[in-house]
Amino acid sequence: MLLFCTVNEKKRQITQKRLGESRTYGWLQRASELMDRYYVDAALGFAIPGGIGDAIAALISVVYVAFTAIKIRSFALTLAIINNTLRDILLGMIPFYVGDIIDVFHRSNQQNMSLIKGFVEGDEEIIKTVNRKAAYSVVIFICLCILIYFMIKIVIWAGQFVISLF
Repeated sequence: MLLFCTVNEKKRQITQKRLGESRTYGWLQRASELMDRYYVDAALGFAIPGGIGDAIAALISVVYVAFTAIKIRSFALTLAIINNTLRDILLGMIPFYVGDIIDVFHRSNQQNMSLIKGFVEGDEEIIKTVNRKAAYSVVIFICLCILIYFMIKIVIWAGQFVISLF
């Protein structure tokens, strides 16, 4: 399985050229700055209650995932971006506006842009970070699948138990 990767020089140059011409990449840079530097991510959570503001902010993060999967075509980078995005969503969901305060400091959109830019430019430290986050994502995914399996078994067992009472 080729989960971990390094970007060869020719592929990197082609990807850098495509990124320079991409309107989506420019949009992501502006969105990253707006969401994190000007705290729109946190403000959405504060201003729109019930998790709706956090959901809107999360939708913007989906564009990072799509961009890395479609434009950059890196499985490891996409997993790392998903890892950051899910962590941001989880932290943002902490109730009583604590999650929104954390959003001020977490800055996942800027982290995602740093990962994308560093990965494409061949920054070895960023590539190591991407590979580490991708590995964590795979491990977490496997753990979640196992937990879901056991939850299904518990639900079935509980259902059978309740039926047996009647």
